[in-house]
Amino acid sequence: GGPRMESLPEAVLIRILASIPAVDLVLVCRLVCCQWKNLVDGAALWILKCQQEGLTGAESEEDAENWQNFYFLSKKKRNLIKNPCGEEGFQDWGEVENGGDGWKIEELPGDFGKEFPSEEVHKYFVTSYEWCRKSQVIDLRAEGYWEELMDTTQPKVVVKDWYAGRSDAGCLYELCVKLLSENEDVLAEYKSDTIAIPQDSDADWTEISHTFSNYGPGVRFVRFEHGGQDTLFWKGWYGVRVTNSSVTVEP
Repeated sequence: GGPRMESLPEAVLIRILASIPAVDLVLVCRLVCCQWKNLVDGAALWILKCQQEGLTGAESEEDAENWQNFYFLSKKKRNLIKNPCGEEGFQDWGEVENGGDGWKIEELPGDFGKEFPSEEVHKYFVTSYEWCRKSQVIDLRAEGYWEELMDTTQPKVVVKDWYAGRSDAGCLYELCVKLLSENEDVLAEYKSDTIAIPQDSDADWTEISHTFSNYGPGVRFVRFEHGGQDTLFWKGWYGVRVTNSSVTVEP
């Protein structure tokens, strides 16, 4: 019956396996035989897959398991916040606090405002003369981050947001992000200071970011909340502007 798979040199077998989608390697190929399981659980196969697909940055990792997770996390990396720039109205944003005249969406740069540093962003959310807050809860399992990965590897959870004032009005801004358990207990929390932008500011867009790491096992959800108001209590929408919010899970 001709040469069989198990007589193939390991280097050749690794090249063949590297052409198979990663999910199939883990869920199907591992179960074929001991040799395949060892290869799928080893570093060489994942180093090759990373090289083939131009994923770099894990070269310092000695640990075989880290290469597999590095591959998956790199491939999955994307913004988990939906509708970050208001292109779909207020869709996907919940538990909204609508103080004053409430939230509104405007086109960049807006009155007394500045263009955003990235051309992909066209709109922003703007607050009113009392506190306006909105939030989004990310279900990590639903987004493809399985329990063992979150509990053992504890990949970085990187949170970013952008805010700006108007050059003719002062305003306040706050960001609060929580990592939650299955039962929505708070396992880690980041709360910015209440940031005050003075009335005669240059209205530039400012990025704020926080990285969660070593947060312990049990994280299943990320709750992102931000908001603000103006400091002059003017009717309308003179409060802080926010857009381009992001939450990413990174190797």
